[in-house]
Amino acid sequence: MIPNGPGATPYVTSGHPGRYVPFGEPRPTTVGAAVDGLQHVYDAPGRIEFELAGQPLSLTAFPGHDPGSLIVLFTDATSGVTTYAANRVLGLGTPGPDGRVVLDFNRATNPPCAYTDLATCPLPPPENRLPVAIEAGEKIPYEHG
Repeated sequence: MIPNGPGATPYVTSGHPGRYVPFGEPRPTTVGAAVDGLQHVYDAPGRIEFELAGQPLSLTAFPGHDPGSLIVLFTDATSGVTTYAANRVLGLGTPGPDGRVVLDFNRATNPPCAYTDLATCPLPPPENRLPVAIEAGEKIPYEHG
């Protein structure tokens, strides 16, 4: 069973949507992994700039599963306390023509390595370690809590 956060609107940026800012060229971004010594390299197409709790923030984005969609890997002040320590994943739709994108942290999920020691997962790049607490989304799985 996966515990979830309160599902509160303060963790949805729909009132002030984020903005996707594409890089001139995709940037190869090397990230660590849940397994020591392993690294992953992804081509980051851009970053998402947004505001949460009155604080301007940004996250490097990676290609999502569907064409044009994006995902972000992140940690925050709850990581290792009430949420999985390594990271959580937030899937984003395709940004609008003006770059607008809604970040709904209520939909933040744990990666596969949160459930088994037989999986490895990429860690977020350093710039995706948010200094705020995101109390929304999936929490530490009961099996690992």
